[in-house]
Amino acid sequence: MPGWVVAGFEEYTKRMPREARIELVEIKPEKRGSGKSTQQIMEAERDRLLAAIPPQAMKVVLDERGKGMPTPQLASAMTEWMRSGRDVAFVIGGADGLHEDMRRSGDLLMSLSAMVLPHGLVRVILAEQLYRAISIIQNHPYHRE
Repeated sequence: MPGWVVAGFEEYTKRMPREARIELVEIKPEKRGSGKSTQQIMEAERDRLLAAIPPQAMKVVLDERGKGMPTPQLASAMTEWMRSGRDVAFVIGGADGLHEDMRRSGDLLMSLSAMVLPHGLVRVILAEQLYRAISIIQNHPYHRE
């Protein structure tokens, strides 16, 4: 990832409280130009993603066709997730997107935007929104209220 992605992501993760820490788990992308079809590449990445997600974790799959969630609603969802005690895995697709099986296997299909965004940018936006949501949970002023 470019330095700005790493810096942006780290900026928000270091602000998160212990009870809502963010851990980044990256999978190795499948090599392009190896003679594999896009479908085969997406299948290999799906398998790596599924192997990286803890079995009992709630899977929130990020996709532009998913459900939009305003930040206060994300804060409410995070409150429930923290009460449940389950880990939550946010799944971000690679350069070719996510395999349909990955979208279907999620507990929640969520959209950060109706636009297609590069996965590095999604990483930063997601970290910022998780930080903003936890700030709401902790009763910090939210600029839209």
